[in-house]
Amino acid sequence: MLNSSSNQTLSSTTFFLMGVPGLKEAHHWLAAPLCTIYILALMGNSFIITVIWKDPELHEPMYFFLCVLATVDIIMATSVTPKMLSIFWSGNGSIGFTACFFQMYIIHTTTAMESGLLLAMAFDRYVAICKPLHYNSILTPRKIIAINMANVLRATIALIPLSWMVSHLPYCGSHMITHSYCEHMAVAKLACADHMPSSLYSLIGSSIIVVIDVSFIIASYSLILQAVFNISSQNARHKALSTCGSHVGVMALYYLPAMMSIYLAWLGDGIIPIHTRVLLADLYLVIPPVLNPLIYGLRTKRISQHMWNLLTTSFFDYCYLNPKEQMRK
Repeated sequence: MLNSSSNQTLSSTTFFLMGVPGLKEAHHWLAAPLCTIYILALMGNSFIITVIWKDPELHEPMYFFLCVLATVDIIMATSVTPKMLSIFWSGNGSIGFTACFFQMYIIHTTTAMESGLLLAMAFDRYVAICKPLHYNSILTPRKIIAINMANVLRATIALIPLSWMVSHLPYCGSHMITHSYCEHMAVAKLACADHMPSSLYSLIGSSIIVVIDVSFIIASYSLILQAVFNISSQNARHKALSTCGSHVGVMALYYLPAMMSIYLAWLGDGIIPIHTRVLLADLYLVIPPVLNPLIYGLRTKRISQHMWNLLTTSFFDYCYLNPKEQMRK
């Protein structure tokens, strides 16, 4: 237990994020693609939310889950990217004690929510393909809200103990975080006390969430594939396989870098270069928010059609209606 003087000292502590250790000279080169990715993520997910929100025809379970996923992606990308760009462009890696642990909590919470949403969307596709006649009776509005509430509660409650354990460690040594953001292990290793309890909690908690979610996702897509191979239409079969394949690819790009980053950070240095580990950890936070709108949104015919209608209508209103209104004024 920390005394009051220690708490006062820690509350004024400033950490310093190094960005990508060993690649400081390449920070400016990393900033441009990172900024582009972030802008595309914001635009893509904002379009998805706007289209689904404005069109009553898209107020269905699948699109509701997609809308929540887009919101989580925006929060997840925004929690790390602006600070990373500040480091890469200006070298300003300072971050306050409270801000650092708040960022850590948001990162862990949104990644856990993302995993739960991928599971919910896999279950939605299973019901739609394998039990189409019971779709509306299984995925009622009340059940959809309950699924999302359970996902939010699981993520927020599960990460409270971790945040408490890490934030209450004494940090009396170096404040240089060898990472682009306040990653749990990179921060915990700076503590002057034993950080193993929080490390074990993070490792075991993350493993349980991923194993449970991935197991049910695999089960859902296995049942979907069985149903798809029973479809007589070759065109419909090919379309379903293409959709499932793209979904599985996005999930692999999310889960594999995430778990590799967690296990490599826990096992320690020396296995792979630290800059590779940091880039891997950055990858799973900035790439999925860009790919999710493309795979789950634009490749979905109804969303792409509604998005095109929204864009053309807005363009028509701007080009033809606005000049007429200006002339009337």
